[in-house]
Amino acid sequence: MAQETEFISRIRREFPLIASHPEIAYLDNAATTQKPAAVLRRERTFYEEENANPLRGLYALSVAATDAYENAREAVRRFIGAESTEEIIFTRNASESLNLAAYCLSELLLREGDEILITIMEHHSNLLPWQQAAKRKGAFLRYIECGPDGLITEESFREAVNPKTRIVAMTQISNVLGVCNDVRKFATIAHEAGAVFVCDGAQSVPHIPVNVRDLDVDLLAFSGHKMLGPMGIGVLYGKRELLLEMPPFLYGGEMIEYVTRESATYAPLPHKFEAGTVNAAGAAGLHEAISFYEKVGFDAIVEREAELSRYVMRLLTGIPHIAVLGPERGEDHNGIFTFTMEGVHPHDIAAILDADGICIRAGHHCAQPLLSHLHTRSTVRASLAFYNTEEEIDRLIYSLSEVRRKMGYAE
Repeated sequence: MAQETEFISRIRREFPLIASHPEIAYLDNAATTQKPAAVLRRERTFYEEENANPLRGLYALSVAATDAYENAREAVRRFIGAESTEEIIFTRNASESLNLAAYCLSELLLREGDEILITIMEHHSNLLPWQQAAKRKGAFLRYIECGPDGLITEESFREAVNPKTRIVAMTQISNVLGVCNDVRKFATIAHEAGAVFVCDGAQSVPHIPVNVRDLDVDLLAFSGHKMLGPMGIGVLYGKRELLLEMPPFLYGGEMIEYVTRESATYAPLPHKFEAGTVNAAGAAGLHEAISFYEKVGFDAIVEREAELSRYVMRLLTGIPHIAVLGPERGEDHNGIFTFTMEGVHPHDIAAILDADGICIRAGHHCAQPLLSHLHTRSTVRASLAFYNTEEEIDRLIYSLSEVRRKMGYAE
């Protein structure tokens, strides 16, 4: 890994913020990624050349807006291997997708005394909606705990699933530990017990190939902004037969077919779940982001991020007083490294690194139950994307190695 290839240099030139700010080492990709110029142009082009309300007009401009929106839906369907565009619902982000899933599934499936099973490592967006659903329906929220390495065993999962389990919700890749759960295996076990399986793909869809039919998940959520796309556009995939049974989440324009004073019939899938004016420009931007991924290729992305992960782990564990949470092997972190430094608060570390032009995250990372389970309250997180470089990692390591000295420690 001594040299930065021309391939990576060429990719980095396509990101305006990266290209124009070489003083910044952006290592907060688990929060949001940078955007290629092509994505920015596509959003602007929509508003300059196609701006009209999609799905509502018969005039040419509205048809063009509708085409842009529905073409994006087809791109998402292809990207995650869904069977039909009817199974692709556009939302604002993964949080909204998971709220939709929790509310609608709880209305459909939950009765008093039923159980929802989630893992201790869930992002708050895949915890709070289920917590509220359980309270609303008189159900119980159960947790599967992981070991210090973040792994959940098949044995512990089988022990946790029981005849009262109606819903299982699990992240594919932890936003704190980087560990990848065996979603396909766990979904199979859940289905054998008669439960519905919901997957949080916010950290997996941008970094590894995800095929929803291979995984056999019932619902899967992810955000555009974590995968080179715009903020304000997200996706909920759902199996068609399940979506047909689920009640709507939001009510209003465009999600109806016929309305009387007393009742309404709902629009066909997926529009049943897309009330109001949609984010067509964001969808078009997400389409362009998917095209960028396809141009780079997931084989290259996975290989590059595994290389960088091994490099980070080797150097990070060589710094005295640092403890890394999660797996021992760098590649098992999937580009996400969360750690503490003895005697220094994570916010102080973040401030020192910021002064050196290094962007990382400090805090609980919207996963407070997990940090409590791991006996810590606050941590530092550096997270990678395929466009990051060895030089940026070297800057991170050097800056971290100076933190304790700058905080007044002798060593």
